[in-house]
Amino acid sequence: MTHLLRTLLGTATLALAALSAQADSPSAYIISPSDGATVTSPVTVKFGLKGMGVAPAGVERDNTGHHHLLIDLETLPDLDMPIPADDQHVHFGGGQTETTVELEPGEHTLQLLLGDHLHRPHDEPVVSEKITITVSE
Repeated sequence: MTHLLRTLLGTATLALAALSAQADSPSAYIISPSDGATVTSPVTVKFGLKGMGVAPAGVERDNTGHHHLLIDLETLPDLDMPIPADDQHVHFGGGQTETTVELEPGEHTLQLLLGDHLHRPHDEPVVSEKITITVSE
């Protein structure tokens, strides 16, 4: 085997290993509504989670957590502290995977942040992409 072929094969193997590691990384995502959607209020939001399980707050199990819906936040909350509970940081400590929220007409952002049994983000935060929706009148 030539040196060039061995180098290419080694590079391809490393690339596949990196992709596999990324595929195994836990991820949260919003199933619906989709990014850019125009919806009416109340809005049903469905949560997705890959690579981890859902467990209610207070239940300490490895590789689990529960969802927090972040509404109209510019930035994530302090990832070293428990996630606040207010109109912009909505907790789903019962292990819920969907909700219906009342939103005023206009543009809104939605994002998920997984919390552990004590509502703290995981050491490697599991956070969804932020989506933007428009609520029609």
